[in-house]
Amino acid sequence: MAKSVTKTSTAPDPMVERLRAALGSRAFTEQKMFGGTCFMINGNMLIGTSRRGLLVRVGKEAHGEAAARLHASPMEMGGRSMEGYVHVAPEGTATDADLRGWLDRALAFVETLPPKVKSTKAAKKRA
Repeated sequence: MAKSVTKTSTAPDPMVERLRAALGSRAFTEQKMFGGTCFMINGNMLIGTSRRGLLVRVGKEAHGEAAARLHASPMEMGGRSMEGYVHVAPEGTATDADLRGWLDRALAFVETLPPKVKSTKAAKKRA
């Protein structure tokens, strides 16, 4: 009797493609985090995708204003509020202009941060 093999493939996340396009020629890396894909600049998290919407890093000073925007709310992980991060429902990134607005907010904050350097202690543990 022949065995039936089911292949499971994950369809590409259209938001990942939209963010790649919006970041253009800017230097960034991608990392799987929080059940989605996070985009990093100089080792600092910028913005991330999830099934529920977008995770946007805006910094503590801009947190209140960003969370009060339409389709946005304070980000929570494991029941804890993540100050400086907001969750944006899919309706809040429906157009490229909407997405660009959130990306610009994240860039405005993350570009003020110093680059993260990988710890030599962590590198030694891997060796």
